[in-house]
Parts: sequence; structure tokens; C-alpha cells
Amino acid sequence: MSLAPLLIAGPTASGKSAYAMARARAEPSIIVNADSMQVYRELRIITARPSVEDEALVPHALYGFVPASEAYSAGRYVRDVAEVLERAQREGLRPIIVGGTGLYFMALLEGLSPVPPIPNDVRAYWRAEAERLGAAELHAVLTARDPVMGQRLRPSDPQRVTRALEVLEATGQSLAVWQQTAGTPLFGAHTCEKVVVLPDRETVFTRADERFDVMMEGGAMEEVAALGTRGLDPALPAMRALGVPQLLSFQRGQMGRDAAVAEAKAETRRYIKRQMTWLKRNMISWCRQIL
Repeated sequence: MSLAPLLIAGPTASGKSAYAMARARAEPSIIVNADSMQVYRELRIITARPSVEDEALVPHALYGFVPASEAYSAGRYVRDVAEVLERAQREGLRPIIVGGTGLYFMALLEGLSPVPPIPNDVRAYWRAEAERLGAAELHAVLTARDPVMGQRLRPSDPQRVTRALEVLEATGQSLAVWQQTAGTPLFGAHTCEKVVVLPDRETVFTRADERFDVMMEGGAMEEVAALGTRGLDPALPAMRALGVPQLLSFQRGQMGRDAAVAEAKAETRRYIKRQMTWLKRNMISWCRQIL
């Protein structure tokens, strides 16, 4: 029995989780999450985490174990995966790492840049600035101070914009400079089986729309409403998961239900397009699977 990791990447709603389950049932395996939103405890339905039934059939790891009040990082992810790999080795299980977060796969295969720890006061300052300024103005600040990172990052990604400003403030160097220093991979690309699940775009769009309807029928609105009562920072990753901002807007009376659902679906399609572009560009050598 091979214990070499199997990596399965793909855009949301591509069918990669079902493919992972099929592979996992063929030999003793453990399915390991590589989706940055499925780590959050409070977001089972809206992030389409594996079902309780699937979790009972095959061991799963790194799903729903982080509170929404925390910002989970790629660095912590690599450390957590290393612990899961140790468990898999002890128990004779093949690790099947599945998800749509490209940064997680790159962190595992290439390592992370050795950015020094950010002092708490610097982190607190820029998070407060992010809240005060808003995403667009915060991005303008980054572009003025660090044009390279301002060009790389989208205004709609305040978490990474804030991170770039924190690094610049704390180290005096652009995050782009730190990223030129290679990290230490958790395992080599040649030691893994790598599969990217890439159906055609319209098929994925249709599946995503249908899946969102199923989520709504299964309690997504109630799940997001419960999250909204927590008073959490809207810049936290969990508060920006696909569908969460739109359903919260409905809960607050800022848009109608149908409009919120339509916008959530549209944002999901935009995200899928970005995922597919990234995967095609960065995973050329991976074996392509069409489901």
C-alpha cells in the first residue's frame, strides 16, 4: 500500500470532494482539508463541508476546527498538515489532501517565505486602519507605500492588503522582497500524486448555482444569521466566505432575499473563474481529471 500523498485541487463545485471520497474508499486513507474557508467551525453548510455521513465513512482532518473569530494562516496550515501526516504514517493511512485554495498547495510543495513575526502593536494598528478606512482606501495606502504589492493584490482582498502593510511596517521591506526567499516544502512534488479536477466552466457554474440552492434549503440562512449575532470583525476571513456577506446583508434588511441569493451566486461564479485561471496557470503538470 502506497502512503504517498494524493493532492486533489479544483475550483469550488467541481466535484473534487466526491472524487476524493471515491479514492479514499479504495484504500485506507485520511482526507485532509485544503480549503481556507472549510476550516471554520461555524460554516459547515455555507462552505459545503463534507457531510457527517462522509466523515463517518472515512477519517477527515482539518475541517471545522477553527473558530470564526480567528484568522487562520497558511503558516499554521502547513504546521497542522505536518501533524496530520505524522498521524497518517502511524496509522498506515494515505493522506488525500483536497481543496481549492491554491496557496495551501503551494505552501506544502514549495514552502513559505520566512517573514519575521509581526509585533502585536503593528498588527493591531493596521487591523484598526483596515476597519477605519475600508478596503478601497486601504488598498490605496498600500499602493502609495508599496507599489509592487499594490499591483499584485486586489482591493477586494483586505486581509492580504493588511498583511502586506504589516510586513512593510514591521520589517521595512516589501512582502514581495520576502517572497523571493524560498521556504522549506513539507514534501517534494515528485513524491506525490497530483490531480486537478477541471470540468468545463459552464458545468461548474451550473453545479455551483444548484449547490447554493441546496445550501439554502439545508439551513445556510440560519447558519449565517447565527454568525451575524457574534459581532465579529467583518474583515475576518470567515465573514467574507462565499455567500456570507450577501446573506448578512439580507438579515440586516439591506437587500431582498432573492437579490442576496442572486448576488451570492454571481460572486461564486466570479470566484470560480479566478480559481480556474489560477489552476490552469500554476498546475500545468498535474494530471487533469474531468468529472
